[in-house]
Amino acid sequence: MIKKEIAHIRKHFKLDNEMLKIHDIFNVYIMKESNEIYHYERQPFALVDREKQELYMLNFKKLLTGELDQKMYELKFQEEAEQPTQVLLHQGLVTGNAEEWQDLMLLLVEKMLVDTTYEQDTVITFVRGQYSRPTKSRNEDAMESEKNEMFANLFILCSVNSTEQQKKTLMFDYVEREFKYNVFVDPIIKLNTPEQGFFYPSVTDNYSDVNRILYCSGRAHEPNWHFIDQVLNAEKTVTALEERAIFEDIVKEVAGDQLDAATIAHVYEEIHRVIESNEDEEPPKLDYKDVERMLSVSGVEGVTMEKVERAFQNVVDDKNYELKASSVMPKFTSKSIKIDTKIATISVSPQDLKYVRQVNYQGKRCILIEVDEDVVIEGFTLSTETL
Repeated sequence: MIKKEIAHIRKHFKLDNEMLKIHDIFNVYIMKESNEIYHYERQPFALVDREKQELYMLNFKKLLTGELDQKMYELKFQEEAEQPTQVLLHQGLVTGNAEEWQDLMLLLVEKMLVDTTYEQDTVITFVRGQYSRPTKSRNEDAMESEKNEMFANLFILCSVNSTEQQKKTLMFDYVEREFKYNVFVDPIIKLNTPEQGFFYPSVTDNYSDVNRILYCSGRAHEPNWHFIDQVLNAEKTVTALEERAIFEDIVKEVAGDQLDAATIAHVYEEIHRVIESNEDEEPPKLDYKDVERMLSVSGVEGVTMEKVERAFQNVVDDKNYELKASSVMPKFTSKSIKIDTKIATISVSPQDLKYVRQVNYQGKRCILIEVDEDVVIEGFTLSTETL
């Protein structure tokens, strides 16, 4: 599953959209005290109040928002799992009986309750439906409608949302003309911040891949491994943060712990060039040959193919391991690299990192940044000193 395929599905989660239809919705309410099912209900999505439909659609779009390997993870199912979730989901996908689908989803909820303590009352929402996509890209000049040939994919989406108690308020009664203390006892379902969920099956080249599932985390870089392993029965994957750490360890093993800013900038420029020049549907990956080339052209001394190959073997125990190029890029904040010090946090774009130096001035380590214009602080132009 690639970023464009997820984006295509996400954008169609809106009302009155003939490209995506939700057939049924099934809600299960879990009590935090007993960790048991308090209530559940299923109904055709078309019979849900329109205002509620809009809230659900926003929740589903929120769940499917984020970067791959950071907030969303495409996972393979475990091959030898007891009572495999893949079987439950596949049966739920193909059955035409809404009651049978409900029973299958209840079995999945029971798996969610094992060895899990919910800190708040929780609502688990399942929907099943179908989305469509043209087999060819849109051609504005074509006389024949693009919708004549479509990929049609069935899907099941699950969203796990916690609840919160409403705040106590002071209200004014217009009729009685008095101030009243009002306490709301009904909890609010936090549909704008889903805790986690999944989309099944995954999609590859517009075709459903029933052997994979898209897991969605509520927070970036914080997948729920217990949920992935015990509930979804899926294999653990390497997150973007973990893969970035692997890349850093490999570079340190080859080039040492210390590199100048210009070299680091060149390495990132090479990675960015690989990403931008990629013409395949699959995201580009870097093997030990690619890393050797990048380090060599970036000016790292003493780099050899054998040295990089050995570093891959030492760090990940697999010399043929491939790193996702997008994962090994540095952590971005507004497309900048963060330089953290005790005094300040400095943000620099990767291409400008070559203008940053760490220097020794009067026995103290200092950061030197080359600039082309006067530096203005709170409206005041900083005076220029000659060292």
